[in-house]
Amino acid sequence: MLARIAAGQYAGSEACRNCHPAQFAGHRKTGHREALSRSWQHTLAAQFPKQPGEWAFGAGAQAVTFVSPLDEDHYLEHGLSWYAASKSMALTPGHRRPDGERYRTFDPGAAILRCFQCHSTGPPRLSGGFRIEPFEAGVQCEACHGPGAAHASSQKPILNPKRLAADAINELCGACHRKPAAAGSDTDWSNPWNTRHQPLYLAESSCFRKSAGKLSCFTCHSPHAPVSREAAVYGGACSGCHARPRHRTAAGGRVCVSCHMPEVRPSPHLRFANHWIGVYADGKPLKPIARP
Repeated sequence: MLARIAAGQYAGSEACRNCHPAQFAGHRKTGHREALSRSWQHTLAAQFPKQPGEWAFGAGAQAVTFVSPLDEDHYLEHGLSWYAASKSMALTPGHRRPDGERYRTFDPGAAILRCFQCHSTGPPRLSGGFRIEPFEAGVQCEACHGPGAAHASSQKPILNPKRLAADAINELCGACHRKPAAAGSDTDWSNPWNTRHQPLYLAESSCFRKSAGKLSCFTCHSPHAPVSREAAVYGGACSGCHARPRHRTAAGGRVCVSCHMPEVRPSPHLRFANHWIGVYADGKPLKPIARP
């Protein structure tokens, strides 16, 4: 798993700067860039008490979770994470106790390796003491465009996700944000934690299914710009297909996504927009009662 693609095929994001300065500069401002860092190098490190762990997972827009090697065979996901909403430490999502969760480095399920792979770029390697070392920390250029050494040296073609069909973009982003459910598999739509898997929920939407490939993650989110937290920003994307929406009740000046992609709070510290676009009953943001 660690050597599926040779590190020599990767150039590193700095190799992209000269030819793609606008995209490079924009990406530097995104949460993807700081999806993984040494905890003491994180831009929010001053707010973390006593350097909780070696690795900080997450840019801090909502939370930062810490991971440390314990020995040659185990990693620890710390039981306390830092949350932006409260600017304090509280239980890590999925944890019941603050002492953390141990993971075997070479477990067949490779859970800890998948964490590093989704939060970094290029193939991770094992250093002394079987410590996991990312090729490049954070979700950088080649995480989405693929290995770029040949492109940087000789301008050989490289993957441009913008040219992919909508379902392929959904699959690409879903590699880390969770792919659409496979046929016959069950998803617990009543579990608010699942709403953080945006491609999974978007794939359930009639808007996605009936868009003839026009609706994808990139419709609303530029991969080279920070994600906006303002609901009003996304109204333009909706009006592209729904120029004159028919409401049975008055919208009262509310923007589209505030009703049709309601906010879900799986914990007091976290909030996610439900990407299953639909018509929701008041106070029931998990599953729509109708599809637009």
